[in-house]
Amino acid sequence: MKPIRLMRGFLTVGAWTLLSRIAGFARDVQTANFLGTGPMAEAFLVAFSLPNMFRRFFAEGAFNAAFVPIFSKKLEEDDQRAAREFAEDAFTGLALVVALFSIVAMVGMRWLVLAMASGFAGDERLELAIRYGEICFPYIFFISLTALLSGLLNAGGRFAAAAGAPVVLNVIFLGAMALAHYWGWDMGLTLAWSTPLTGFLQLAIVWIAAWRMGYPLRFRRPRFTVDIRRLLTIAFPSVMAGGVVQINLLVGRQVGSHFEGAIAWLNYADRLYQLPLGVVGIAIGIVLLPDISRRLKAEDVVGSRYALSRATEFALFLTIPAAVALMVIPVPLISVLFQRGEFTAADTAPTALTLAVYGAGLPAFVLQKVLQPLYFAREDTRTPFHYAIHSMIVNAALAIGLMPFVGFIAAALGTTISGWTMTAQLWWGSRKMGDAARPDARLLSRLPRIVAASALMGAVLWFAADRMAPMLAPTGHRYIGLTLLCLLGFVSYGLAALAFGAARPSDFRRG
Repeated sequence: MKPIRLMRGFLTVGAWTLLSRIAGFARDVQTANFLGTGPMAEAFLVAFSLPNMFRRFFAEGAFNAAFVPIFSKKLEEDDQRAAREFAEDAFTGLALVVALFSIVAMVGMRWLVLAMASGFAGDERLELAIRYGEICFPYIFFISLTALLSGLLNAGGRFAAAAGAPVVLNVIFLGAMALAHYWGWDMGLTLAWSTPLTGFLQLAIVWIAAWRMGYPLRFRRPRFTVDIRRLLTIAFPSVMAGGVVQINLLVGRQVGSHFEGAIAWLNYADRLYQLPLGVVGIAIGIVLLPDISRRLKAEDVVGSRYALSRATEFALFLTIPAAVALMVIPVPLISVLFQRGEFTAADTAPTALTLAVYGAGLPAFVLQKVLQPLYFAREDTRTPFHYAIHSMIVNAALAIGLMPFVGFIAAALGTTISGWTMTAQLWWGSRKMGDAARPDARLLSRLPRIVAASALMGAVLWFAADRMAPMLAPTGHRYIGLTLLCLLGFVSYGLAALAFGAARPSDFRRG
């Protein structure tokens, strides 16, 4: 992939992901408005998280980490028939496994809910979560196949459909909540039934895009071919690593379930910090993995180093200032964006605290998206698995160990510190990969300049938020105030970045 095409890939995926995250954020605002942080909200959030947790376990992280490099190399060899047969075998095998798993999960839904949130035992949240979970869970079948087809499209350089499909989920959820509010339907049940519908529509979108690319995948008789055996061999450690990541999430929800309202506080803060993480980190991970896989196949060390350095620079240029903003002005963000309806002032402070803690980990989570493709492109999923085990131990020790002393925020602290632990291990391990994994001079020069520009922006935001407090209050013109505050942050960071040499206008034109 040429440098300009690489940057266009980042921007295409980033733009669609931004649109999806904005729509998702609007969905979260409306969820907070209609459900707040009460029993129905916590029950639905746990139920909705179940298929999403296992979807990441089976498809997005684990399966695609093995599927994309193998498929990309077949495309590089220009063997269209072999590429299609391999993709159809993988498609069929994944569908079979996920369908069987879904049946088992729906039968044992009570135990799954308790495994996610043992604090629900003995109160109304448990039965609600079980009911919602049984309705939501088929979503995993559709979205797992969507993830595989998205990996196929990304490997072929077709980023738009795969990146745009998630917008459907958020648009349907927004429409469903509007209809439920207008007609007086049960809001929790409406959201639950909307979940599998969105999965089906997303699968349809990416299947049509794959068909147009020349890969109209169909189910076929399952075959245990050499490529599938190789896929499973590579995927198994990644599946285990994905399981470790989900255990980290499970620990956080378990901690939160023992504090009334905490699951919702953690969720709303998580969703807000996921906005920059998704726009930058996911875009880079999606584009970088097939690109580096092809460069390694072609033994292009210089190109691999350039791609990695530009991805890192692009990631840090956007996420370091975002992290600073989340840590400096979390209260205005949460208050203005969420505080309405069932989400009260009593929910703002704990959610803002969670957001600030998550913000401190934002650069770490984005850097993981940059560093992991170095391993996956070499078909090495074992090393990240070992690193994930170490991070899981750190997360569990902090979240559970600190819970008696600092309460629910222990879950966020564990997530952030374990995220930096994982990033440090990935970076240290990449030092053995030679020049292809080393930062170039431009990246090393610009990193401290990015940090300095972000620090200056943070000081400006802190001072401005203090002076604008009356405007940002619920009784003031808070939407105008937050807009002005964000614009001030953008402008101050942009000017500081140009003044300090953290970026140049020509960078994006050159890729």
